[in-house]
Amino acid sequence: MRWNRVIKAAAAAALWLDLAGCQSVPPEAPLLAQVLQRWDEEPHHDLRSVVVMHQGRIVAERYFNGETAETLHDVRSAGKSVTSLLVAMAVDQGKIRSLADPVQAYWTAAKGSAIGDVALSDVLTMRSGLAAFDEDPVSAGQEDKLDDAADPLGFALGVPRADPPGTVYRYNSLTAYVAGLVVEQASGLPLRDFARVNLFEPLGIRQWRWDADVAGHTKGQGNLWLTARGMAALGELVRNKGEYQGRRVISEDGVAQMLQPRVAISTVDPYADGYGYFWYFKAMPVGERRLPVWFASGNGGNKVYVLPEQALVVTVASSAYGRGYGQRRSQEILHAVLTALPELSGPRPR
Repeated sequence: MRWNRVIKAAAAAALWLDLAGCQSVPPEAPLLAQVLQRWDEEPHHDLRSVVVMHQGRIVAERYFNGETAETLHDVRSAGKSVTSLLVAMAVDQGKIRSLADPVQAYWTAAKGSAIGDVALSDVLTMRSGLAAFDEDPVSAGQEDKLDDAADPLGFALGVPRADPPGTVYRYNSLTAYVAGLVVEQASGLPLRDFARVNLFEPLGIRQWRWDADVAGHTKGQGNLWLTARGMAALGELVRNKGEYQGRRVISEDGVAQMLQPRVAISTVDPYADGYGYFWYFKAMPVGERRLPVWFASGNGGNKVYVLPEQALVVTVASSAYGRGYGQRRSQEILHAVLTALPELSGPRPR
């Protein structure tokens, strides 16, 4: 059994060589390969992939339950975080003047509705004030009702207000859908086309799919399909403050504003401490330290974890949709990866 593990670790290291085109194996690669093997015998057969990048290089990569490097995977609400990246790009390009602007400044049909005068910054932090809460099936703006609506735009405009904007965090997909509509209206392009030109092509992401609703509008709230390496490329862009392989894709300030925790959510979310613009933050306990982690998160345990201080990106693709263990498993995988790197778990140098 031990010899088999050595062989698998060596194979993983060889795979890393093929991916990175380098002549040497990073010291962490065999160890991380062994760590990821723990989930080969996981009882739930819905884990799909884990990719670990360090300093811009893939140092560990493993696929499970029939997934391959070419498989497209629905990352669900992690797509909201990609919508936030696109909002930041629209700001960079001057198509959105300010996140203090109301929705109706770009989506003029929203004037007079409950969402119309809401600042984009409140939309991006789930504080729109709308009566929309995805965990409550009777909520007026709940995500299933949005998905089932014959007229999604009319549905979005008809959801009433429950609280003053900017006061209450209430997780919902409706506001992410609205954020996507704002980018479409501001840019004059369907959201998927804006993403293709400004984000996916610069990152070399050629395999992807982004579903649209019955009205033809891209679902800014999710239903984005990516490969595991595509997920990792997005994480690397964020880790590197808007640059990818030496090319500026998003402004550094845009990334910083997006990631800044603006709402404390630990009382309502066991996996996060704070929420920025559709991105989460957690101080992750690892050994004697608490490591700052920013992440995109989707139903089922889909994650893009970014640790800038450690130059790390860890992505998890999972199909445990609607099952609580998916989120727990992804956090356990992240913790196992971080614990396996001794320089991360020891005391911070003084």
